[in-house]
Parts: sequence; structure tokens; C-alpha cells
Amino acid sequence: MLGSEPQDKEQLVELLKDARQRELLDTDALSMIEGVLQVSDLRVRDIMIPRAEMVSLKRDDPLERILQIAVKSAHSRFPVTGDDKGEVVGILLAKDLLSFCLDSGRRAFNIRDLLRSAVFVPESKRLNVLLKEFRASRNHMAIVVDEYGSAAGLVTIEDVLEQIVGEIDDEHDYDEGSGIFQRGENEFSAKARTAIEDFNEYFGVEFSDEEYDTIGGLVVDALGHLPKRGESVELGPFRFIVMRADSRRVHLLSIERLDPPDPESVSEGEG
Repeated sequence: MLGSEPQDKEQLVELLKDARQRELLDTDALSMIEGVLQVSDLRVRDIMIPRAEMVSLKRDDPLERILQIAVKSAHSRFPVTGDDKGEVVGILLAKDLLSFCLDSGRRAFNIRDLLRSAVFVPESKRLNVLLKEFRASRNHMAIVVDEYGSAAGLVTIEDVLEQIVGEIDDEHDYDEGSGIFQRGENEFSAKARTAIEDFNEYFGVEFSDEEYDTIGGLVVDALGHLPKRGESVELGPFRFIVMRADSRRVHLLSIERLDPPDPESVSEGEG
């Protein structure tokens, strides 16, 4: 009957949820359909990796430093910057470094000879349009620029697809078995789905895992709602900052280890 047909996207989602309850759809299928519907509403700024979190190379970096960063991060593509991190001059593919690993010292290394052209997109571009462009051009990464033309972050085809199918593990993620990556003396990144038990073992702390299995669940509980990118909360000797999240889950956390104000706070947070 015409009157029972959905009149907008919200009604369509409710209809799909009803189909799930009647077991006409499984949970994964419903989640992906919702993701497809949400992609057209999201913009690049909603999912991009901000400039401060980009693993990038400098145009004048020596080969030894570039190889060190490539091995440590395990990424396959790197933005290459000029004098300023907001000036992206090209993209370096990790596979283009292989010949220098085998032929070290036999020929001069010049990163300019290996640079690929970077694709630039505005923060306001819709994700469904970006996905179509990624597929047409076969590019996997785009540099996000602000209104002044300076790099504000980056976005990959994986980031877009994760809005539909959920988190994807591949070469952009940390090594299997470890969801935690150290960026500085007291700065870390962690997958939100990192088990609390693994987090405790890594940092030598004793967060409870009775109610939640993952560190992301602990952060969401502390905030009291599903957070957006940029929201933060302090737990024990840490400040957790949400770096990547969508309307359904938190994906990536930035972690700052704080100096405890007194010995009691250490005993509360650490084992």
C-alpha cells in the first residue's frame, strides 16, 4: 500500500530494522545497508586522518630515515611534504623503495625521481562522490585541503569503505597481535577494539575488563555517548582522544600518557 511506503531515509532505515527483527536480513547486512545510506550524508572532513596524525615523509629526508619510517609504520603510501607539513608535493609508494634496499649504495637516491602526483580533495566533498572518483582513477589516497589550499589531512579508499563494511585490517593497520603504536615518548595510537587485557599488559596498568572487552568500550562508557572525532576523556594516567569514529563505532584512539599528580593516582592506574 502506498501509504505504508517509506517517505524518507529515516523511515527506510526503520523498515529495514523491522525486516531484521523478522529475520529477513541478518545483522551484518543491515549494518552495511545503513553504511551505504550514511555515506552520501558524510563528507571527507568527517573521516579524514588529520594532518597531525599523518605519517608523512619530508622531501629532503635521507633514504635511511625514509626506510625506517616505512618499516615502522608498515604503510604502503606516504605523503611527501616540502618545507611545511601543509605543503604536500607528491606521494611515495613503499614498493618503489624495494630496489634501493637490494641495491643500496650502488646508485644515488633522489626522492623526486620516485614521487607520484598527489590527488587533492576539499574537506567538504561527499564520500559517495569521492568513492566514485577513487574507483574511476584507481587512486587509493587523496590529500584533503582546507579553504587556503593547505593540507588538512588525508583520506584513503579504505577509510570510505570502512563506513560501509566496518573496519578493514590490511597494510595500513598495525601488526597483527598488536593494536598499539608508539608515536612519541608519551604518545600512542591504538585501535579502539584493542582488548583491555592487551592494553593493560602493554602499559602495565589494571583497567577492569568485567563490563567491557575493548579499550574503545571503556572510552565510550566514560564519555557516556558514542563520541565524535576530537572528543577526549581522561582515565587513570591517560588522556584518550577519539581520532576516527563514525555513527556506529569508534575506530582509532590517540593516547597521551599523563604525568600522575601524586603517587595515589599511579597506584589507581598502574599495577
